[in-house]
Amino acid sequence: SITGETVELLEPYLDMEDYNLETAKKVCGNVAGLCSWTQAMVYFYGINKEVLPLKANLALQEGRLAAAQTELNNAQIQLDEKQMELDQVQAMYDTAMKEKQALLDDAEACRRKMNNATALIEGLGGEKLRWTASSKNFQNQIINLVGNVLLATGFLSYSGPFNQEYRNLLLQLWKKEMDNSKIPYSNDLNLTGMLVDNATVCEWNLQGLPNDDLSIQNGIIVTKASRYPLLIDPQGQGKIWIKNKEKNNGLQVNSSFNIFMCVSF
Repeated sequence: SITGETVELLEPYLDMEDYNLETAKKVCGNVAGLCSWTQAMVYFYGINKEVLPLKANLALQEGRLAAAQTELNNAQIQLDEKQMELDQVQAMYDTAMKEKQALLDDAEACRRKMNNATALIEGLGGEKLRWTASSKNFQNQIINLVGNVLLATGFLSYSGPFNQEYRNLLLQLWKKEMDNSKIPYSNDLNLTGMLVDNATVCEWNLQGLPNDDLSIQNGIIVTKASRYPLLIDPQGQGKIWIKNKEKNNGLQVNSSFNIFMCVSF
């Protein structure tokens, strides 16, 4: 209940030098308590005068805070709802992007396959002429197979004892007889290529067989003929080749090896 007017009335007394607790104690102990109490009340009034507006402002700010907190809660609820909607839309977007990427990958794979197919078709188109020629050649080989086999058989059976010139003469005589009998054969027939492959010939050369046509033909007769041939081998070329060729097959050599197998080397 203290007022500003009361405080103003007390100020002249409060400003006096002897208006204090120590001086009052000297006069009267009870008065000293009253003096201290009046000073405390004036001090309280000064403090309370500053605190009351702050309390009012605090209440006002608390009201504003409560309103703001309510708005914040409402806004948070809306934010959560919007976040849920955003998450759903994001999930739909991610699914759509995955489908899009899958379609792009499929399209790219199809494009690569189409390019490969186009390149293959173009390449096969370029091979058409060669395949046509090869097909025609295979057909001719089928037609001429009987005559070619007959020539190869005659070569293996009868040409061994003769030199290259006489072997060629025999081949020409056989072809003439086949023409008279209307037996088809290949005019460009290569007996060596028909009876042995290049890899085998290379292996024979490494084993000591000379690389000339006569020696290769002799190697074919030795390995392909059904009868055991006799090697007429004054230079020892056939002997060297046979020894190297059969080295891993347990070949045993004796003193009569020089006349041991009739093919002229």
